[in-house]
Amino acid sequence: MLKVENVTKYYGNFKAVDNLSFTVKEGEIFGLLGVNGAGKTTTFRMIMGLLEPTSGQITLDGKKIDYNITDNIGFLTEERSLLTKLTVKEQAIFYGNLKNMKNEEIIKRLDYLLEKFGISEYKDKKIKELSKGNQQKIQFIIAILNKPKLLILDEPFSGLDPFNVELFKNEIIELSKMGSMIIFSSHRMEHVELFCKKLTIILKGKTVLEGYLKEIKEKYRKKNIFIKANLKREDLTKIPGVIAVIEKADEFEVKIKDSSIINDVFNVVKSKENVTKFVVEEPSLNEIFVSKVGILYDK
Repeated sequence: MLKVENVTKYYGNFKAVDNLSFTVKEGEIFGLLGVNGAGKTTTFRMIMGLLEPTSGQITLDGKKIDYNITDNIGFLTEERSLLTKLTVKEQAIFYGNLKNMKNEEIIKRLDYLLEKFGISEYKDKKIKELSKGNQQKIQFIIAILNKPKLLILDEPFSGLDPFNVELFKNEIIELSKMGSMIIFSSHRMEHVELFCKKLTIILKGKTVLEGYLKEIKEKYRKKNIFIKANLKREDLTKIPGVIAVIEKADEFEVKIKDSSIINDVFNVVKSKENVTKFVVEEPSLNEIFVSKVGILYDK
């Protein structure tokens, strides 16, 4: 288990991380979210032992993280971190050696992953000769080359098309089933919802929302109703408790303050003709994120 316990980090007088705590269990995919400058990168660097916390502690399976422990950690950074003049094979050997892997083990694992991602022909190509999407594939392969016990993924789908997002997604899920602890960070909330059952949102280094995604959505009062019927926008906007009505090509999206308004909306809609859809949905994580962070920024 990864434990981040009451961790604070100062750069001079600037507090980058403020009393942050969370745990990630074996096989768990955990979301660490926040706007730019929220403290995510500093947190990742402390987890990997590259920075020391000003106070608090970080442990992996009860041990302080040092260079022996980091052999069990994989990290995919948001920025490209590949050595572009090396071939894919040379890059893998360089990284694998840093993780205390033997060359034979590295090549065997590399061949397996290259084939799995459909890019075996790039093994002896220089990194700089690859497209942005294929560089991202190589960066991901390098990050998981050592079958990490802890894997940190910072914007892993950058530059990928939907097909390759699915490939990455399947591999991440497979790693979690094998017991890897995975920290997933992205500004694309729909990607976070693909994996993360538990998450923490930080702002200015401090936790502003945490818990299991299902419970967060249940507690978040605002809901959305999707309606297809012969009605006018004004029929919906005049209902007390309706926050907004978005008119789309063939349906209305109605945002309400909480579930107590559902019956009021339904009573208006049921009197109309050709009602073919009335669906109540929980808010998306994106809505919750924007609302929570926006409220705190306003303050």
